Amino acid sequence: MDIPAERTLAGEVDTDLMMRHLAEFARWTKLSGSAEEAESLRYVEKQMALYGYSTQILHHPAYISLPGPARVVTEGQTLRAITHSMSQSSPPEGTRGRLVHVGSGTDAEFAGKDVRGAIVLVDGMATPPVALRASQAGAVGQLHISSHEHLHEMCISPVWGSPDTRTMALLPSTVAVTISLADGAALRERLARGDEPQVVLHAEVDTGWRPTPILVADMAAPDADETTPFVLFSGHHDTWYQGVMDNGSANATMMEVARLSAEHRRTWRRNLRFCFWSGHSHGRYSGSSWYADEHWHELESRCAIHVNVDSTGGIGALNLAEAPAATELAGLAGAILATEAGETFPIKRLGRNSDQSFWGIGIPSIFGILSTQADENLGLRNSLGWWWHTPEDLIDKIDPALLARDTRIYRALLTRVLTDPVLPIDIAAQVGDLQTTVQGINVGDDSGMSLAGLLSEIAELRAGAASLSGKAKGLSGAAARQHDQLLMRLSRALVPIDYTTGARFAHDPALPQGKWPALDPIRRFAAEPKDSGQWYPLQIEARRARNMVMDAVRRARRELDQSLS
Repeated sequence: MDIPAERTLAGEVDTDLMMRHLAEFARWTKLSGSAEEAESLRYVEKQMALYGYSTQILHHPAYISLPGPARVVTEGQTLRAITHSMSQSSPPEGTRGRLVHVGSGTDAEFAGKDVRGAIVLVDGMATPPVALRASQAGAVGQLHISSHEHLHEMCISPVWGSPDTRTMALLPSTVAVTISLADGAALRERLARGDEPQVVLHAEVDTGWRPTPILVADMAAPDADETTPFVLFSGHHDTWYQGVMDNGSANATMMEVARLSAEHRRTWRRNLRFCFWSGHSHGRYSGSSWYADEHWHELESRCAIHVNVDSTGGIGALNLAEAPAATELAGLAGAILATEAGETFPIKRLGRNSDQSFWGIGIPSIFGILSTQADENLGLRNSLGWWWHTPEDLIDKIDPALLARDTRIYRALLTRVLTDPVLPIDIAAQVGDLQTTVQGINVGDDSGMSLAGLLSEIAELRAGAASLSGKAKGLSGAAARQHDQLLMRLSRALVPIDYTTGARFAHDPALPQGKWPALDPIRRFAAEPKDSGQWYPLQIEARRARNMVMDAVRRARRELDQSLS
């Protein structure tokens, strides 16, 4: 489908209809597993069924944490505060401890500070990395200072999805609360003067296993059979408060894309599946991770691409330059953004967020948080707005024109991935990125662990992938379907080392990761002085990581060699 036709289809977006959906979503506070969430989800299910989709609501147990009342008492003064999902509850008398300022809570700022039994005072939002550092350092509490007067709800668990017996120990052991910038700055200034302010944290958090829903809506291509791949389009339905932008607007985008896509089903070459998750906000992606585990084999054999959507159409969200995509889908993302927004944008690497629970399976992913705003007050280029994760996330924070723009982008994207003769997955670009990344790691000639063999294998794979891209042109019918299957098998080999540490059947922690995290042991070894006591143990880890990456590259090469022979 050429670009003008894409724009014609994308231009059919019904903004008024989406705003009516948002008016419905604004009626409910959609906490994970709550009755209001279930009622709102039934509304979505009814609409999807009207558009012709086969729907079902799945239920599964998830480890959900719902924050309750919180306050901070300091020397007779009560400060406005909120607690956080996965925080510990305080005892009835509150949690006490000396106050220790740790800056923004980085490893370097924790280093050298004895925070055992202390309450750490942290500049900025409550996040999983800070919660993990504070817990491991023996702190009893976290007192976070917001960057302004608004207090943002957060989930501080570093465990991706519901915990198992191995990851339960990583859950926070601290009582975590957030106060305003003015109140926090006053405490920070007192500490800087040498005072020792007495602080008591009070927090109630309801944490435990509870049933949560997932809405699944399917539609098949006209000539589909049991082997036809599907595109997964997902977004979370649970919210903080009404959450009209996060994530009501994204749900409206999904529903409108579903309506428009169904009208052009006759052009599809692949099936389409929508998933509306619970447990994103209060269970650290518990819904999508359960779905990945429970439906692992179906996803591995049939899911071609994962499209994610979050928080579309916010007022002032003029910035599309932070739109993320996997390297092998960056060309597609760039083409869509250029067509729909009229500019060239640098495509950003996907972050470890947004229900990206499918990388271990080997499914390439595109988008997530598409549009953001520059917030000069917060010093941010890609803010979701001061109202994000607050009670102020209401329908007045939606710009109908920007909601329509974002939805047109997703509509154009779905048109491509459903109707292109072959999947628009650029394996050569992905392998090129791997090659550049490995070339940037200098282990040293005397390290006893050469990367030359790995680089040779990657170069051969890149050459084969470039040849494959040329063969894709003009394919149709059975040959095009076979090409799709090959691209999916190549993704199964490469995506797990591109976006995980390599465990295909588990989920890495919900912590930041760099490029090709499977290479991290090699990076650590390369940075370690040879006279260090850790040099040889790190060498062992690096060698195993090299073998794992080499195995993935060779599996991809075998697939290519068989197809090109």
